[in-house]
Amino acid sequence: MESKNFVNRGNKDTRSGFGAGLTELGRTNPKVVAFCADLIGSLKMDDFVKENPERFFQCGIQEANMIGAASGMALNGMIPFVGSFANFVTTRVLDQVRQCVAYGNTNVKIAASHAGITLGEDGATHQVMEDIGLMRMLPNLVVLNPCDYAQTKAATIAAANYNGPVYIRFGRPAVPNFTPEDQTFEIGKAVKMVDGKDVTIFATGHLVWESLIAAEILEQEGISAEVIDIHTIKPLDIQAVLESAAKTKAIVTAEEHLIAGGMGELIAGVLSRNTPYPIEFVAVDDRFGQSGTPARLMKEYGLDSENIVSAAKRVISRK
Repeated sequence: MESKNFVNRGNKDTRSGFGAGLTELGRTNPKVVAFCADLIGSLKMDDFVKENPERFFQCGIQEANMIGAASGMALNGMIPFVGSFANFVTTRVLDQVRQCVAYGNTNVKIAASHAGITLGEDGATHQVMEDIGLMRMLPNLVVLNPCDYAQTKAATIAAANYNGPVYIRFGRPAVPNFTPEDQTFEIGKAVKMVDGKDVTIFATGHLVWESLIAAEILEQEGISAEVIDIHTIKPLDIQAVLESAAKTKAIVTAEEHLIAGGMGELIAGVLSRNTPYPIEFVAVDDRFGQSGTPARLMKEYGLDSENIVSAAKRVISRK
């Protein structure tokens, strides 16, 4: 479904946004180096590798060694990006990420592709829906989850300019590309996409577009929904959360992640410590993934605009 308020400039995968950002960094920042765990094509790192062969390190399927090597490079003044599937650079190497990157506070950028359920046909062993929870619990680690190609490119460049460890989450499928091409990505600053007064939808990643569609459906039914893009999970823009919650007094969170440990629980915690309001979660409830097309899985796991609309109506009834 298309949005009448936001122009889709053509579907693009967010992993290509990362590739474009990394390529630009290769041309503008001589300190940027890249590591990959045998997935150059999947992470769209081809152009960086071609243009900067002396700044690229193919580690093979040795993710733990890759994290350690990149951390050493960071300690010597370089800005390493390490790339693999989100599942393999979180659950498989949590020890190394914790000890070498987060605890060491090293300037490593973890590029996590094929995140969430929309990895699709590869199934549960490759899909990961617990990574945000794992990464946001680690001290010092910034967690980014951009929503489209343009924002992912901007987030990649912003990560390189940030002095400290960063986790960047992006995906495989082609999705609407609708945020500004020339945007400035500010880590820790939420973006209000739609102004509203009846309910707030805090969305992240692929669910931002679904939330914009949901807001338009709700508008047709006389419900004014505010949509806020939470592209930075950590540090969370607490001021934006509290201001919008105080205005609408009804909250929906939407994310391609488990409820446990996700953005929704993070926002619920902020509200519970300040001004509690009713909240509904659009997320995966204690399930692993399965094989299927991205669109079918989004519907099966309740992550589409239809489910966001239903959650908005439920939470408004609880005011």
